[in-house]
Amino acid sequence: MPTEGAAAARVSPDRRARRVRTIRTGALLAGVVVPSLILRELVESRFGRGPLADLSAVAVPMAATAWLAPYASYRRRDALLWLVGPGIYVFAVIAWRVALAPYRDWSPRLEERAQMRWSRDPEHAGTWYLTEPESGTRHTSSR
Repeated sequence: MPTEGAAAARVSPDRRARRVRTIRTGALLAGVVVPSLILRELVESRFGRGPLADLSAVAVPMAATAWLAPYASYRRRDALLWLVGPGIYVFAVIAWRVALAPYRDWSPRLEERAQMRWSRDPEHAGTWYLTEPESGTRHTSSR
């Protein structure tokens, strides 16, 4: 018969945090891909199959990628990858990173280092923490 300590050890805080992060990532992916598919079906039913329907399918994901990319150390122009194929992969990485925000478990880009601090919180040890920029803008530079 397992003891109470063994049952608590089965679901460690790291596994629980990873599960929550996975759920958040899945919600972000579903929240972007499902409206994209619905929009495509609406455009296709009105105008028929063609390039307009194809572009409408990537409009929502491109906008979401461009909006969330600076929070995940990506650039807004990475949203253009939806036009050539690997956009879903890039958005999945962005969603995975944003799900942990404001903490970061990846190294910041050189231009972001001024806004980053090493986390001293024991729960988030080994991560970077994004401080509020002095300029008041919430996104990083697109350069």
